[in-house]
Amino acid sequence: MPGSFEEREKGYEAKWVHDQELRFKLYSRRNRLLGIWAAGEMGLTGPSALSYAGELVAAEFDKGGDEAIFAKIRNDFDSHKTGVSDHMIRRKMAELLDAAKADIEAQRK
Repeated sequence: MPGSFEEREKGYEAKWVHDQELRFKLYSRRNRLLGIWAAGEMGLTGPSALSYAGELVAAEFDKGGDEAIFAKIRNDFDSHKTGVSDHMIRRKMAELLDAAKADIEAQRK
């Protein structure tokens, strides 16, 4: 029995690290997809759209969390005078989170 507690603790730590890496991939992918969608709503295409998507991924690190992402999109939509509602932004955030999860799960198989 010696060492079993330490082994179990290491197992939990490894799972936590794995879960955090998975969460990072999931939200980074969702934010990139969200950025491409939002860019399209604002009329951005090509490199401008990809650049905007990158800004959303970076916003996750700068300010963190869904509220920071939502606030950036809302502010950008307002400045571009898009007619997209708060509800639609949040709905798209949830929808693309599901899509990102499906993509990651498909890659793991």
